Amino acid sequence: MGEVNVLVPRLLQSLVGGKAELRLEVGEGAGVGELLDVIGSQFPVFGRRLREETGELRRYVNIYLDGEDVRRMSGLQTQATAGQELMVVQSIAGG
Repeated sequence: MGEVNVLVPRLLQSLVGGKAELRLEVGEGAGVGELLDVIGSQFPVFGRRLREETGELRRYVNIYLDGEDVRRMSGLQTQATAGQELMVVQSIAGG
């Protein structure tokens, strides 16, 4: 059994109890979407900030698995395994 380390951007840390990192048990592996479901069940507002009502990532949110953009991999079906790092990056729009 092992864990994936999820890095939370500073702007969203207040939505996950002030934590900069979350550790999720993945067993033999889990899809990125499944990991986001777990986080969203514990922290619903955080989950809604990352994903549309359809379940897809919001366009201003990027998720990287060990430095690779999951959109360029298998999207939310990308498999994460123990020891990997999932980084959430939220773009800031302004004008």
